[in-house]
Amino acid sequence: MVAEALPKSPDAPLVLGLQPAALIDYVAPVQKDELEHILKEVNTHISATPFKKMAGGSVTNTVRGLSVGFGVATGIIGAYGDDEQGQLFVSNMGFSGVSISRLRKKKGSTAQCVCLVDDSGNRTMRPCLSSAVKIQADELSKEDFTGSKWLVLRYAVLNLEVIQAAIRIAKQEGLSVSLDLASFEMVRNYRSELRQLLESGNIDLCFANEDEAAELLRGEQEAGPEAALEFLSRHCRWAVVTLGPKGCIAKHDKEVVQIAAIGETLATDATGAGDLFASGFLYGLIKGLSLEECCNVGSCSGGSVIRALGGEVTPENWQWMHKQLQLKDLPVPDIRN
Repeated sequence: MVAEALPKSPDAPLVLGLQPAALIDYVAPVQKDELEHILKEVNTHISATPFKKMAGGSVTNTVRGLSVGFGVATGIIGAYGDDEQGQLFVSNMGFSGVSISRLRKKKGSTAQCVCLVDDSGNRTMRPCLSSAVKIQADELSKEDFTGSKWLVLRYAVLNLEVIQAAIRIAKQEGLSVSLDLASFEMVRNYRSELRQLLESGNIDLCFANEDEAAELLRGEQEAGPEAALEFLSRHCRWAVVTLGPKGCIAKHDKEVVQIAAIGETLATDATGAGDLFASGFLYGLIKGLSLEECCNVGSCSGGSVIRALGGEVTPENWQWMHKQLQLKDLPVPDIRN
C-alpha cells in the first residue's frame, strides 16, 4: 500500500506523538433512560443527539494540548484514510498547530470511536478500529524523529511492533520516551508484554492511573498505587500514578511527591483527563520545573479538560487553567486562546 506523506516543515517539533491510526471521536451526552433507546435505534438516535466530533486518541489529546494550551511545538506520526474522517483529523490537528507532515495518507478508512457520556461524567467508548488504516513499523524513518526531544506513546499490544520500532529509532536519535499505560484491560490482558517493555530501560517517563497501577502488580503482595509507583520508578526516570479526584503521586530519583487534584470534583466528562495531565507534566519537564511543580501543572491541565465534553480543551477552559497556574505561582504559557 502506497502511503502519501504530507510536506515536511523545516523545524523539528520538540514533542512527537505516535498514534499509528488516526481516530475521530464522536462524543455525545446521554441520560440513563436513553441508553436502551440508543441500543435499539443507534443510527436514528445518534443523528438526533447533539454531539461533538473531533480528532481523538490519547496521544492526539496530549500533543494537541501541548500545542494549544502550552505553546509547545508538537508533531504527530501516524496514518489516516482517504475519507471525510481522515480529512477532519488532519484539519483539526493542523488548526491546533500540531505538525502534520509525519502523517501518511492511505487508501482506506480512518478509525472512529463513539463516546457516550452520562451526567456523572462516566464514559462508554465503542471504537471501530479493525478496518482502519495505520502506519507500519517499516514505514518509520530516522527523518521522522531527527531534532525532536520527546516521543509520546500509548501502550497497545496491537501496535507493539510499531511502538518498538519507534522507540528504537527515537533512542538512536537521542529522544526521551513517554508511555501511557492506556487502560486497565490492556494492562490486565497483556501484562507480560508491558512489563518487558518497561524493563527494557527505554521508557523515561510512565503514566498510569490507579486502575492500571493495580493491574500492573495484580497478584503480588503489595499492589497499591505506592507499590506500582515504586515498580515503575525502578525502570523509568519519572513515574506518575494519577488518582482521579485524589490527585497523583510521582517519583523521580529518590524524590516522591503527592499532590491534590485541582478543579471540579465532579467531571462533566473525564475523557482526556490523563492525556491532558500528561501535557502539563511534560510542559513542566521541558521548562525545567520541579517534580511537584510538574504534577501541579499536570493537575491544572487535566482539570481543564473535564469541564466540557470531549478530549479537546475549549478556549474558555484554557483560560481557566491559566488562572489556576497563576494562583499556584506556576509559569503561565505566553499564548492567547
